[in-house]
Amino acid sequence: MVSDAKKVGEAFRTKREELNLSLKEVESATSIRSNYLEAIEEGCLEKFLSTVYMYGFMRQYAVFLGIDIERMAREHPEMFKLPHAQHEFDFGIGTLEKRSGTGSSIRNLPNLLWAGGVVVVLMLAWWFAKLLGVV
Repeated sequence: MVSDAKKVGEAFRTKREELNLSLKEVESATSIRSNYLEAIEEGCLEKFLSTVYMYGFMRQYAVFLGIDIERMAREHPEMFKLPHAQHEFDFGIGTLEKRSGTGSSIRNLPNLLWAGGVVVVLMLAWWFAKLLGVV
């Protein structure tokens, strides 16, 4: 894979030099930092945060230069193959967990105040309705 990365990087560098573009010009046009562009051209793929970033930057760079990235992926399949990493998660997304501690904590005080206020307002409304003879 290292030799494939160097071959692919050399193809990017050759095409950029054919178009007479500097790394700064490519950086301005693609918004990919020049250190990542250099890493692609040198075949130093370990400089990327993850393989997904690497493939995304390579695809964007190839489109900018007019390189057929699909053909390149067919010629170097090992280079463009995403690894299937297994991640172990303790909890699933959206899992509801019971919080530790009792339910009668200071966090419930605002809810209790609102509930008490609603009860008081309803009782006052009933009392005024009875006073006015509506009920």
